[in-house]
Amino acid sequence: MKDNTEVKKSISRRLVLAGTGLGLGSAAMPGLFRAAYGQTMAAASPARTLKVGFFSPRSGPLASFGEADPFIIDLVRKKYASGLTIGGKTYAVEILDRDTQSDPARASQLAKDLINNEGVDMILATSTPEVVNPVADACEANGIPCLSTIVPWESWYFGRGAKPGAPSPFKWTYHFCFGVADFAKCYTATWNGAVPNNKTVGVLLPNDADGMAIRAHLYPVMKNAGFTIVDPGPYEDGTSDFSAQIAAFKSGNIEIFNTFPFPPDFASFWRQAAQQGLTRKIKIAEVAKTGVFPSSIEALGSLGYKICSAAYWHRTFPFVSPIIDMAGEGLAGAYETGTGKQWHQQLGATMALFDAGFAALTRASDAKDKAAVAKSLSVLNVVTTVGKVDFTSGPVPNVSTMPVLTAQWLKATSGPYKLKYVLTDNASEPSIPIQQPLIPYHA
Repeated sequence: MKDNTEVKKSISRRLVLAGTGLGLGSAAMPGLFRAAYGQTMAAASPARTLKVGFFSPRSGPLASFGEADPFIIDLVRKKYASGLTIGGKTYAVEILDRDTQSDPARASQLAKDLINNEGVDMILATSTPEVVNPVADACEANGIPCLSTIVPWESWYFGRGAKPGAPSPFKWTYHFCFGVADFAKCYTATWNGAVPNNKTVGVLLPNDADGMAIRAHLYPVMKNAGFTIVDPGPYEDGTSDFSAQIAAFKSGNIEIFNTFPFPPDFASFWRQAAQQGLTRKIKIAEVAKTGVFPSSIEALGSLGYKICSAAYWHRTFPFVSPIIDMAGEGLAGAYETGTGKQWHQQLGATMALFDAGFAALTRASDAKDKAAVAKSLSVLNVVTTVGKVDFTSGPVPNVSTMPVLTAQWLKATSGPYKLKYVLTDNASEPSIPIQQPLIPYHA
């Protein structure tokens, strides 16, 4: 692996020379790259061009998930600017990048457009059921191979109509992500760990695919592990008044808090919880979905310090991307140098999505044959930026799992950023070292 300093300088220099302008919107990016690499694209016939669609939320309430995606797409486009050779044939590579604007209807519409009007060979999708599920459904209905990530696999699998114990209804769509068992292992180790508490957990779940899957599958496991669950019931996305939920949590004497919200909803809840005295009782605040990004935590000011979340990727991960030949420190450092923004874990997940997707294309008997690519996905076993993606041994067909570790947001005491994100538990992946013990949210 290359020296991180050398990698950072190299990528930063290439970004400047290419004039990519990471602030450009997704609509401008494809045209810019066609101009930069016009000869490669023009020389390839449609039969020798691999078109890969990519979907994520770059705007709307889930925009924090997509913040790093233009950077990753830029790296992949540069890697394959001169084409991709598979089985002695060289293909031009075109990545058709789409922002779903955090809207499921738009995600479905854009997927159908790429399928019907652009002739895509494969689609990649990431970040929440609001993006991934409608894209996967469009691909399944139209016979397009699709690979996705960063949706709890139960939300993806059962949320799209699969039934427990029944054969998989999916032929074209595949998904790698953490699930209930991974959360349970992570949460049990953390909630039984260094911070003493009364094992009473307040849960705040929205009325959406994530909320329904987590309520149905995770909390029964946590009850069996000895935790008392206080659940005031589902709330609607966009709720502005959480007084009833806060009152239920105070009455239930919770000392652990767990939630899977949209970022704006959590910000509203947590500020109200502080105003009404709930946060002073919280020993462990475990925030999924929105608690994984520095921008979401920074928006809370001092209320964000010592919140913890499940980390599906961290800059200390040693796994090397087969596309860009970098492990975690190199990728995180390159992102910070190239953009001036703090790294976050979606950076590794999106890179892993491209790692696995292109591995499936290169291993297919015919990269232009959609059935061959789907078959390649079904037996894919490859090490990516987040670790192994293995569809030969998943909990159900079409699914590969990955570990999650607990990490905590602390106030940075040095460096250019306000926060640092430190690993506090590694029960799901002991090969990744713990950086320090968990600190109580409110001592």
